[in-house]
Amino acid sequence: MIHLPAKKIVNVFSLLIIFLGIGILLLTFGSPLFYEVQYQAKTIAKPGAQEQKNKEIVPVNADFSIVIPKINANAPIFPNVNPFEEKEFSPVLKKGVAHAKGTSFPGNNKNIYLFAHSTDVFFNVGRYNAVFYLIGKLENGDEIDIYYREGLFKYKVFEKKIVSPEAVNYLEIGDEEILTLQTCYPPGTTLKRLVVRASPSEALNSKY
Repeated sequence: MIHLPAKKIVNVFSLLIIFLGIGILLLTFGSPLFYEVQYQAKTIAKPGAQEQKNKEIVPVNADFSIVIPKINANAPIFPNVNPFEEKEFSPVLKKGVAHAKGTSFPGNNKNIYLFAHSTDVFFNVGRYNAVFYLIGKLENGDEIDIYYREGLFKYKVFEKKIVSPEAVNYLEIGDEEILTLQTCYPPGTTLKRLVVRASPSEALNSKY
């Protein structure tokens, strides 16, 4: 029977712990890190290459989806989801972005409210939970594209702010076409809300 030296056993055990830790970190933060790395890679690309890459983003579907070229976000949108019922919105946010029930749709000259919450525990962060992970990088003038019923609706950011969870006034339908994006802030917590608002930048309901 072969007996390994105690020191070697300790070293092997230590390596296993290290690899296990790395694995847990990758599972936990893999999606946010993926988006962050993609964004950083794009920011150092040449302007011409950047513009070309933005044009190459193909929406996941033409029925209802969102594309944000600057942060390479591309996800389906699920309509009429109650933002106050966790049992209803949680399964949806594992698959994509939720459209808040009671708010408008593109082309109706009202407020369109989309949300993709981060979770309250880090190990629950999934691929689509991270879709809005980088919306904090958006600045005034940045483009957001909404594909809805075979039409393309383009918006440009005009406002970004951090608000309290009680700030539900952004859900109001209003009387002008506004696109409102919301996620939890900081990512992986429910402490605050990050809200990004955009207004139409081109003629509505253009075919693509």
